[in-house]
Amino acid sequence: QVQLVESGGGWVQTGGSLSLSCAASGRTFYAMGWFRQAPGKEREFVAAITWSLRNSYYTDSVKGRFTISRDNAKNTVSLQMNSLKPEDTAVYYCAASTTPNWGSKVSNYAYWGQGTQVTVSS
Repeated sequence: QVQLVESGGGWVQTGGSLSLSCAASGRTFYAMGWFRQAPGKEREFVAAITWSLRNSYYTDSVKGRFTISRDNAKNTVSLQMNSLKPEDTAVYYCAASTTPNWGSKVSNYAYWGQGTQVTVSS
């Protein structure tokens, strides 16, 4: 049985930092990443990284502030979030893709975690 279990998140003031982690079990994945969903908005891509660690991709709004990393030995993916802004407030979801067509589309990710809340106050 495949499971993605997130940890981390919480509350922080503007400019602060938080770290998210996701532990996967049941199989390995071509790519793992993070999406987020704010109230009343669609789920959006944040960042992803491939198994080979050669390719990572970020949405423009987080470039230079967020860093995605992956530990293949532990089958985990992490997201270090710095210089947080109120607009980063959302539920963050870990996601995993089993195909090379990982990209930024929600539909390219077959497995999802339960989500963890990140709140950035102004």
